[in-house]
Amino acid sequence: MQELKCPNCGEVFQVDESGYAQIVSQIRDKEFETELKRREEELNKNRERDLELVRLEQEKKQEAVLNKKNSELSEKDKEILELKTKLTNAESEKKIAVMEAVAEKEKEVTAKNNVINELNGKLSLSEKETELNIKTLKESYETKLKDKDEQIEYYKDFKARQSTKMIGESLEQHCLNEFNTIRMTAFPTAYFEKDNDAKTGSKGDFIFRENTEDGIELVSIMFEMKNEADETKTKHKNEDFFKELDKDRREKNCEYAVLVSTLEMDNEYYNTGIVDVSYKYPKMYVIRPQLFIPMITLIRNASLNSLQYKREIKVMKEEQLDIFNFQENLEAFKTGFNKNFKDASERFQDAINGIDKTIDQLEKIKKALLTSEKHLNAANNKIEDVTIKKLTKNAPSVRAMLEEKNNEV
Repeated sequence: MQELKCPNCGEVFQVDESGYAQIVSQIRDKEFETELKRREEELNKNRERDLELVRLEQEKKQEAVLNKKNSELSEKDKEILELKTKLTNAESEKKIAVMEAVAEKEKEVTAKNNVINELNGKLSLSEKETELNIKTLKESYETKLKDKDEQIEYYKDFKARQSTKMIGESLEQHCLNEFNTIRMTAFPTAYFEKDNDAKTGSKGDFIFRENTEDGIELVSIMFEMKNEADETKTKHKNEDFFKELDKDRREKNCEYAVLVSTLEMDNEYYNTGIVDVSYKYPKMYVIRPQLFIPMITLIRNASLNSLQYKREIKVMKEEQLDIFNFQENLEAFKTGFNKNFKDASERFQDAINGIDKTIDQLEKIKKALLTSEKHLNAANNKIEDVTIKKLTKNAPSVRAMLEEKNNEV
């Protein structure tokens, strides 16, 4: 794993070898050549400086060794002189002592000369190793430059063969392939699919979501991929898509918005790395395609740091929701009770009114019955007053017929 430091926020994050290789492969030719020349000059200067330091150190060591040797030789010369002085008294013994002292001194001088030769050999070996390292580094840079040139030529040929629509689709497919390559190892439970919901009138390209085991949304990102052919006459700018991307982010309830773009390739502002444009739209970033996976990793790691706060917020929301639900239930009970009480009161009043109406109706019926009774009594009295004489008063023929009938009987 390689460590990268964000030039904007200063945060250090890790990428794997493939991600690092992709980042290196995107370095521009001119910048890379300048960096290579600078590094070669720096290595040459460092090599010359190191060689000079080694040479000076060697000279100092040799000078120190020689000074020490001369000092020791001077001391030995003094000893020899003393021995020669003593030879007058004991010539034979002093000769032996002098010979032994000279032999021992010669051994010491030979040993010191061996040390000096060994240091000279190490110095030569260090120079060879430095030259070998420079040669190896240069060959490595040349190989990377060659690979980069081949990749640039391939990319130019690839873009030249595609239509504008195919170029856009190729960037989306590239990002999808990059994610699928590490999906099972880095994001086994994450959701990363095309945004096919256009019911609000627009849609992004991809949505990334990842939830924890306890159901808390760890991170959500709305991705928009924008690519452009070199021969396209109408050149778009990255900021042309900020407003629509922010709209899609809010409509799809995503926390972050990321524009993966190859637009404005000559704009150094977008070539420096991850560009934070949250001064215009909240939590929005612009990146080049090679930073697609590192960007997801960076946002995900930042979200992991705030996961505990999200859990606490969820608990607080659930507590507030319980209180809210209790209040809603209490209000619903009060509303239902008031409604039932109102309905019961209305029904009770209707019953009272019905009883009053019934009483009024019964009073009317009673009055009508009393009136009918009077009429019946009058009719009865009239019936009792009815006689044949009265009935036949104005009907003499009927009266004669009735009389005739009575006589026959």
